Amino acid sequence: MNERYAPDVARKPKTTRDYLMWGLRYGLPLALFIIGWVILLVADPSVRWDGWGMCVGAAGAILLLNVLFRYGARGDEERDAEDAAREYYAEHGRWPDEAR
Repeated sequence: MNERYAPDVARKPKTTRDYLMWGLRYGLPLALFIIGWVILLVADPSVRWDGWGMCVGAAGAILLLNVLFRYGARGDEERDAEDAAREYYAEHGRWPDEAR
C-alpha cells in the first residue's frame, strides 16, 4: 500500500510536544502509581489506605482514558486514510495499493 495513505501507527516521538504528551499519557499515571505505594508504606495508618486508593485509582483512570481516546482516534485515522484512497481512486481509476 502506498505510504501516503497508510495510517502513521508506529510514529516515534520527535518533538518536545511529543515527549510532553508521552509524559502526560504514561509518566503521570506511573508517578501516581508509585506515589500510591509510597503512601501505603510510609503514611500515617489513618490515611494509608485512602491515599493509596486515590493515587492508584487515579493512575488507572488516566490510563483507561488514554486507551479509550487512542482507540477512538485510530478510527478517525482509518477514516481519513479511506477518504484519501477514494480520492486517489477517483483521480487515477485504481486503488493506491493495486499493482499496475
